[in-house]
Amino acid sequence: MKKKIIAISFILLICIILFVKNMIFLEYKVEGVSMEPTYEEGNLLSINTMSHHILPIERFDVVVFHGPNKNDDYIKRVIGLPGDEISYNDDQLYINEKPINEPYLTKEHVGMLTGDFTLEEKIGKKKIPEGYLFVIGDNRIKSYDSRHFGLIKIEDVVGKVTEN
Repeated sequence: MKKKIIAISFILLICIILFVKNMIFLEYKVEGVSMEPTYEEGNLLSINTMSHHILPIERFDVVVFHGPNKNDDYIKRVIGLPGDEISYNDDQLYINEKPINEPYLTKEHVGMLTGDFTLEEKIGKKKIPEGYLFVIGDNRIKSYDSRHFGLIKIEDVVGKVTEN
């Protein structure tokens, strides 16, 4: 009888662990080339759905979020946070008028990667308002991102990509 209780307890514990794991971590399959070379099409990623509720989203986190049409999810890198002033000039990122290094980018592309712009040109505001993020894919030439559809709501973030 004691062995049966231990076996049932063990099976119950495994079920609880799997349930909690599946509630916190989602599997996401990369579709498209907008995050190359960091993540390639077909890569399976683990998304922590609780991390951004416990810890704030930080600059350069890679996040999955509900896209503008709410039917598709996107994966992009967070470039701008609430209160930030963003601009690009000659492929140099400026945040609050200070140059910022982007070590995750490769310079293999010919010509401009990101294109010159200011946040005001893209969204009509000088700074990112509270509750919003500015996101861009690492493959700047082939990415559909905040440069095209504007800011995303923090509440639309599904989770952060965890390191695999």
